[in-house]
Amino acid sequence: MILKHMTIADPVFFTAEIREFERQATAQPNPPHLMEKAGLAAAQVTRDELLKSYNKRILVLAGPGNNGGDAFVVARYLKEWGNTVTVVFTGDSNRIPPDARQAIQAWFTIGGEIVADMPDNLNWNVIIDGLFGIGLDQSRNRPIEGKYLKWINTVNQSNVPIVSLDIPSGLGSDDGSIYGAAIRATITVTFIGLKPGLFTNYGPECCGTVLLRDLDIQGISPPAPQSWLLNKKLARSILPPPRPANSHKGTFGSLVILGGSTGMVGAALLTGRSALHLGTGRVYLGLLAHTVPTVDFLQPELMLRSPSELFKLKPLNCLVIGPGLGSEPEALLWLDRTLNTDLILVLDADALNLIALDSHLSKILNQRKAPSILTPHPAEAARLLKTDVTTIQNDRMGAAYKISQQFNCYVVLKGAGSICCLSDGKRYLNTSGNPGLSTAGTGDVLTGMIGALIAQGLNPDRALLLAVYLHGAAADHLLRQNHGPLGMTASEIIVAARLLLNEWIYQKINSSD
Repeated sequence: MILKHMTIADPVFFTAEIREFERQATAQPNPPHLMEKAGLAAAQVTRDELLKSYNKRILVLAGPGNNGGDAFVVARYLKEWGNTVTVVFTGDSNRIPPDARQAIQAWFTIGGEIVADMPDNLNWNVIIDGLFGIGLDQSRNRPIEGKYLKWINTVNQSNVPIVSLDIPSGLGSDDGSIYGAAIRATITVTFIGLKPGLFTNYGPECCGTVLLRDLDIQGISPPAPQSWLLNKKLARSILPPPRPANSHKGTFGSLVILGGSTGMVGAALLTGRSALHLGTGRVYLGLLAHTVPTVDFLQPELMLRSPSELFKLKPLNCLVIGPGLGSEPEALLWLDRTLNTDLILVLDADALNLIALDSHLSKILNQRKAPSILTPHPAEAARLLKTDVTTIQNDRMGAAYKISQQFNCYVVLKGAGSICCLSDGKRYLNTSGNPGLSTAGTGDVLTGMIGALIAQGLNPDRALLLAVYLHGAAADHLLRQNHGPLGMTASEIIVAARLLLNEWIYQKINSSD
C-alpha cells in the first residue's frame, strides 16, 4: 500500500466519528453539499491519476446508499468531461437516501442512463467502485452475496484499474475485515478523514494507493482524535539525538534479555543481536537452555550469563523477557521475578503465554509501577483476552486497547497494520512493512529493537513507535533490494534497520544545519 499527501501525526477516525463530522456539517445554516464535493474530488483523482486524456470508457458500480450517490456524481462529471460512462445500478431509487436520489436525477438530467447488470464486455479503462461505503460493517449482519458478490469477484479479475470511493466495497471501515468479499482497489479516495480499516487487517491489500480528500468542511468542532497513523514523518520526528563525541558504552545503556530455552536459543540470540545493532552499549543474555553456549561466535560482543547473574548487574536500563523462554517451571519462576523488578520491561512470546495462563502473574503485571510493553501477535492477544484469533482480527483496534487497559501497559498488536496502543489509550496504526516479515524470528528482532531504544534513553512510547515503524521500514528496504518479499530473513532485518536508523539520524542532522 502506498500513502500520499499525508502529514505528520495524521489522525484516524472511526465510523461514528466520521458520522459526527457529517452531522455537524449538515446542521449548519448553509450546509455544504458533501456528496457533490466527494464525487467531484473522486472524479478529479480518476481523471488526473488514471485517465490522462478524454474519450475513455468507464464503468461505474453504484450501490443502494450514499456511496452509490457519490458514484453517480463521479459518473456525471466524467461524462461531462467527454468520457463514455456506463452506470450499473439495481437499487430502488424511491428508497435510497435523499442526497443519493438527487444525484441520480442529476445524472439523468445530462442524458445519463443506467443498466441493471454488469455488461459482459469488460473492455474498460477504469472501474469506479461505489457499491458500499463506511456503514457496511454496521448496517449488515451478513456477508455480501448474490449479484454484489458476483460483481466484486468479476471486477477483481478484470485487470482494470479500480477507484474505490471512501473505502473498497466489502471492507470494514473500523476493523479492516472482509464481509464476504471486497474490492481490490488501485486507488482509494477516502473522504473527510482516514479510517482504521484502510490500514490494518485486510486494508493494506485492498486499498491500493490511499488519497485523502477532506472536502474542506468548515465551522464544525469534531471530537479530538484518539488514533493516528504511524508514518515516516512521525517516526523520524522521534529519533534519538545524535551521539556526542565524548561518550562511552555506558552512555548508551545496558539491556538484559532473558529467554532461549532448549531448542529456542536462536530466538534470544536474534533479540540480542538486534539490540546490539540498534546501538545499545551493553547487551546481556540469560539463556535457560540445559546446554548453553558460552559465547555467540557470530556476535561475540553479546555477553552471555546465567539467568541468576543478570539480576546482580548494575546499572540496568531495560529488561526483555520472552523470546524462546519456553513454558517450563523455571521459566515461570524467572518471569515472576522479572515482573517484580522496578525495571522497564518488554514482554514477548512465551512471557505473554505464561501471563495469559496465570492470574497471579497477570495481577502483578497490572500493578507494576514501572512501564511494561507487550508485543503480542494475534494468537497471543487472543490468549491474553481469553478469546479467539478471529475475534481479535475482527476488532484489532479494540483488542489493542483492551490489552493495554487490562494489563496496564503499552502494546503493539502485530500483523498487517500493526497497532500500537499507549498507556493512555491513544493508538497508532503502522504503515510500514510487507509480507517478507512473515517468517520466523522477525518478532524477536522487533523486541530487541524496542529494548535497545529504551536502554538508550527513549521514553517507552517513543521507543515503541520508532521501533515498530523502523522494523517495517527495514523490511520495505529489503523488499526493494531483493525485488520481492520471498526469502527475507530476520537477520537481514537487523542489518537493514541499522542502516536506516543511521541514515535518518544523519539526514536529520544535515537538515537542521
